[in-house]
Amino acid sequence: MEVSYLAILFMVLAYLSGSLCSAIIISNAFNLPDPRNEGSKNPGATNVLRLAGKKYAGMVLFFDCFKGFLPVLIAKLVGVSPIGLSYVCFAAVFGHMFPVFYQFRGGKGIATAMGALLAFHLMLGTMVIATWLVAANFTRYSSAASMISMVLAPFYSVMIVNSVLIVPPFIFIALFVLFKHRNNLTRLMDGIEPKIGRTTPEGELEALEEPSPIEISQAEEAEAVKGADVSEEANVSDVNEKQLEDIESAETEEQEILDQTMKKD
Repeated sequence: MEVSYLAILFMVLAYLSGSLCSAIIISNAFNLPDPRNEGSKNPGATNVLRLAGKKYAGMVLFFDCFKGFLPVLIAKLVGVSPIGLSYVCFAAVFGHMFPVFYQFRGGKGIATAMGALLAFHLMLGTMVIATWLVAANFTRYSSAASMISMVLAPFYSVMIVNSVLIVPPFIFIALFVLFKHRNNLTRLMDGIEPKIGRTTPEGELEALEEPSPIEISQAEEAEAVKGADVSEEANVSDVNEKQLEDIESAETEEQEILDQTMKKD
């Protein structure tokens, strides 16, 4: 396996292209809520859809696809080999997930991956998108459809290109997609993952990053300990106040006895 210097150059360019976070740029341009701090706190099209509606989510989706599509297409046109192209695909997706321009806090990479795969091979990209659509239709979970389609992408690539040498970058993409969806996977297992088309009340947006039961239990224990400490401090304070009252009362009685003694004298 050999990756040319030209392929390495395009890998760098693809990473920088992927690092241009469409959700953040569009949100800043149109004075929308910052997707990194609102909703699910994921700078992607799905979160922008929840925060700002279909119009802006469509723009984010298009540009996320385009920034994966363009560097792979150009690399293909200038003669980069299929092996090199597969690594360019990975670099674009990795840039979206860990953007150098935004403190490495990026999205989950699905739209960028689909754009890159379409440029790599039209049939491969089409099959991945079709898999997402079918999985989303049956499961009604966007996250499940994303994970299924990306996990199957390496198998599709072998079937279409008929070469195992292009598979490793697509496996890396699948693994990083699973890593980025780890919270979604937990919610799916707990049965609390929002379904496609479900209206998410404003108050439930933070629930998309809902803590696990273990975290909830730990928080409750911490609150209980804190409450016990506060109660103990209150008790100590009550005791101190009582002691002060007793001392003041004793001083008052002593002063009265002295006054009476002086009067007798």
